[in-house]
Amino acid sequence: MNDDYSRALLDAVPLPIFLVDDDVRIFDFNGAAAKLLNQEKGSVLMRRGGEALHCIHVSDAAEGCGRGPQCQDCIVRNSVQAASQGNRIVRRQAQMELREDGRSQQIQLLVTAAPVVFGAQRLVLLILEDISELLSLRRLLPICSHCKRIRDDQEYWHSLETYMTTRLHLDLTHGICPVCAEKVRNELRQTKPPR
Repeated sequence: MNDDYSRALLDAVPLPIFLVDDDVRIFDFNGAAAKLLNQEKGSVLMRRGGEALHCIHVSDAAEGCGRGPQCQDCIVRNSVQAASQGNRIVRRQAQMELREDGRSQQIQLLVTAAPVVFGAQRLVLLILEDISELLSLRRLLPICSHCKRIRDDQEYWHSLETYMTTRLHLDLTHGICPVCAEKVRNELRQTKPPR
């Protein structure tokens, strides 16, 4: 396989993929990871994952990512280290807190890490799936018992259709169920003028 073919395969995958060493230093990444990082490639390469992703714990120790007390429990780091020892980690759930625009944000991830060898160099293929939106849907949704509008996390009320299309990226079609169809027919019969 040539490098162009490998690059095309990596970039075709819609999930963020990183090629890292056992200290989670980034050697390469695909297009989906570039969108996640939103940084120039040169400013990301050879940085540790927590630094590139803006993990809130990156400044817990002067040495940076992977050196603070919280880093010992980091599922991303532990999965990479397990993979660098020949183990395969598949879709292990993790929570990560990131800092963006001065605010912290928690995201839920599925972490996959697999060992790969390039020549004499042992690296790890790291895949991060953001499942925050899916997990938030498992929570209870505050819905108005009268108009059926849904309240979002910013306290705004949205129609069910708007919520589904903007939050879930679903296209909706409309129809009428048999119960409502009968109800509408009865209402129309009652409003019909007598002959």
